[in-house]
Amino acid sequence: MERKLGFWALLALVIGNMVGSGIYVLPAQLAPLGWNQFAGWGITIIGALALAQVFAALGRKLPLAGGPYAYATAAFGPLAGFTTAWAYWVMSWVGNAAVAVAVVSALALIWPVLGETQGLPALLAVACVWIVTLINIRGVREAGRLQEVTVVLKLLPLVGLIGIAIYLFATGAPRAPDPGVPFTADNIALAAGLTFWGFLGLEAATVPADKVENPGRNIARATMLGVALTGLIYFGISAAFALYMPIDEAAASPAPIASYLGRYLGGDVAIAVALFAAISAFGTLNGWVLVQAEMPWAMAKGGVFPAWFAQEGRHGTPVRSHLVSSGLLSGITLLNYQKGMTDLFGFIASVSLAAGLVAYLMAALAALKLARGQALTVLAALVAVAFFFWAEYGLGTEAMLYAALLIGAGLPVYLSVRTAAAS
Repeated sequence: MERKLGFWALLALVIGNMVGSGIYVLPAQLAPLGWNQFAGWGITIIGALALAQVFAALGRKLPLAGGPYAYATAAFGPLAGFTTAWAYWVMSWVGNAAVAVAVVSALALIWPVLGETQGLPALLAVACVWIVTLINIRGVREAGRLQEVTVVLKLLPLVGLIGIAIYLFATGAPRAPDPGVPFTADNIALAAGLTFWGFLGLEAATVPADKVENPGRNIARATMLGVALTGLIYFGISAAFALYMPIDEAAASPAPIASYLGRYLGGDVAIAVALFAAISAFGTLNGWVLVQAEMPWAMAKGGVFPAWFAQEGRHGTPVRSHLVSSGLLSGITLLNYQKGMTDLFGFIASVSLAAGLVAYLMAALAALKLARGQALTVLAALVAVAFFFWAEYGLGTEAMLYAALLIGAGLPVYLSVRTAAAS
């Protein structure tokens, strides 16, 4: 039990994997949509809570390592489990490259020389990757403690911003002018698409299930409470901006959280907020590095991935899986800093997300099969399935086609492992 994740560390993992650097820039992206953003948040929060209910129910019923992989395997067999895990794994380490970059980007606001020195941002981003990788190799307990600290720190400016808005509302402060943006289906869909990114990682508690204290109880509690609290924070931030920040000012700000706090607290708070943004991204990186190593390890334990990945270190962590996953992550991070590769990286990230969403679909379908008779879970699974198709549609046909190719690229690995096992 000494090396396992308790409830608070697990809750920090769920919240920390969802609340990253994106919320520090999201208000600027949502501002031009006016009040449409609240309809978008409503759709996304309903979808996220439905997914949370699915993962909570499955985590309670099957507290097994690998989360979505374990559920798909139990419901549909090893091939479905492998496809789910492979898609999720690719999404994890490719997406982590953007998180590592976000850490350095935030620090560059404090020390501009970091962004001006050629090659230095790439090296620092990779250094961040390996710092959290070594912490995770040391043990899940250490990773959990780091996650608890970073979650508290990352939430401080966000909760403070909401507190200012509550004070302004209570004192009858003048509100920002009505933006006059019409309610349209396109605007709402765009808002929902933007807000969806903020809930990626809601399933984080289910992945390291074998390293959780009392998993049958704690996974469900941490997942549902984590999503609910995160949704409340996101909605509060959007309400604060809509009510007390002019739309043109919010949309034009490269650091809207800093601009809001500076507007009402006075002085230059950009440096402090940049530091919190860096801490936020660093904590998210830590949580996702923990998750990304669990998938190859769980697949290897299940006999659908090379057995080499199943080897654990003396601290009970999947060392080889960590080293390979972070090696791939380092490679894509360095690739992103090559001249002319930024757009390509963004495209790869969207494709990887389209592939990773398959894990959500498979979990929902598994719930429909494994949770028969549980009306709430079945209803949540149906909502989650509908939400999956809506999200994939939003990503576009090209991303979905490339995602299918990316998932298909893993099939030779699966076939070779299964053939070797059968011979």
